[in-house]
Amino acid sequence: MSLNYNFIWLLCYLLVLVGLAGYGFHRLSIVYLYWKNRNNKPQPKARFQELPVVTVQLPMFNEKFVVDRLLESVAALDYPQDRLEIQILDDSTDDTTEQCFRKVEELKSRGFDAVCIHRTDRTGFKAGALEAATKTAKGEFLLILDADFVPEPDLLQKTIHFFTDENVGLVQTRWGHINREYNLLTRIQGMYLDGHFAMEQTARNRSGRFFTFNGTAGIWRKCVIGDAGGWSHDTLTEDMDLSYRVQLKGWRFIYLNDVVTPAELPVDMDGFKSQQHRWTKGSIQVCQKILLDIWRSNAPLKAKVEA
Repeated sequence: MSLNYNFIWLLCYLLVLVGLAGYGFHRLSIVYLYWKNRNNKPQPKARFQELPVVTVQLPMFNEKFVVDRLLESVAALDYPQDRLEIQILDDSTDDTTEQCFRKVEELKSRGFDAVCIHRTDRTGFKAGALEAATKTAKGEFLLILDADFVPEPDLLQKTIHFFTDENVGLVQTRWGHINREYNLLTRIQGMYLDGHFAMEQTARNRSGRFFTFNGTAGIWRKCVIGDAGGWSHDTLTEDMDLSYRVQLKGWRFIYLNDVVTPAELPVDMDGFKSQQHRWTKGSIQVCQKILLDIWRSNAPLKAKVEA
């Protein structure tokens, strides 16, 4: 009996070692790919002679403390007003809704095309809100921003021209951190998120691997969402799910490491744990949903293995 227990523990030990070794090798490969492709910065194929219509989608739920800041930063975007639509996707259950409608009226008085879409039925949560709003969006392109983000004025001017390549379905910018120095937790988060957004995403995109929309601070070509089956809310990470489905359809993604869109980091452990749980569980759900589709696809083997 003791021999069997010893064997089981030895097997578990070896499995853990193999797992850690594999993870370490993957980290080293990411560093290598980043270093190898560090100078291969993407450039637009051309520039639009006439700027296309862009719809800015702002999903929010009980975000009354950041509504005004977000909408003012969107209003400050360096983009023609007649080419810009602002959609507030409000699922709030507090007085955020009242603030949104009041701010929409103010923006309209300043010449903006703005609308607040309020849902009392939160089916699908963020994915459901995006799905409903996209049906009425006027823009050929959709800029999605979570409520705690503050886009730089030149965000659209630095990104929109990549869509002159008709094969590009998404342009993703890098997350920045408004409150990095708030406390020890935010400083630690800033360090490891920079590793992900500055190194991993860059390495994956420039080396021809799959990479995913980060849920915000990116611009979609609207038609690719429908081409891939639309937003789905059967996982917690609808952004990752849609990203893989779109790339499996053959659309290209562009990651701009040098275009930063800042946001707030969770400042307490409860918020941090909730965020990490959602990302981790959602990733596993997406894996269960589409990993076989990835392996059956015509994607290069290196992309399948990395996925």
